[in-house]
Amino acid sequence: MAASLNLIVIRVSDLEAARRFYECLGLRFAVEQHGNGPKHLAAELPGMVFEIYPRSNGPTTAGVRLGFRVDSVAAAVSAAQQLGVEVASPPQETARGVRAVVVDPDGHRVELSQ
Repeated sequence: MAASLNLIVIRVSDLEAARRFYECLGLRFAVEQHGNGPKHLAAELPGMVFEIYPRSNGPTTAGVRLGFRVDSVAAAVSAAQQLGVEVASPPQETARGVRAVVVDPDGHRVELSQ
């Protein structure tokens, strides 16, 4: 039986700051709420859903490293810098294409590639 990834959930301290950051990478979110659970953000990506929940008093997901393929790493890094985020690794050509790493407002390291 083959498995495929279809859901990623991260927890953040500020939903709107996270929305602004991930939208500058090209994601688009809808606000969702399941039953009496917390309101959260959900983005439909090819074959999967990326959700952002408020952290509240729950565990942090800051140790999770994410990766997104974008149309332009340089443009995505520039947009992220406009929000004041840290660029851990600036855009550079690698054997697998252009790559950079930025850090979202909650400390998640996010690898961008094109």
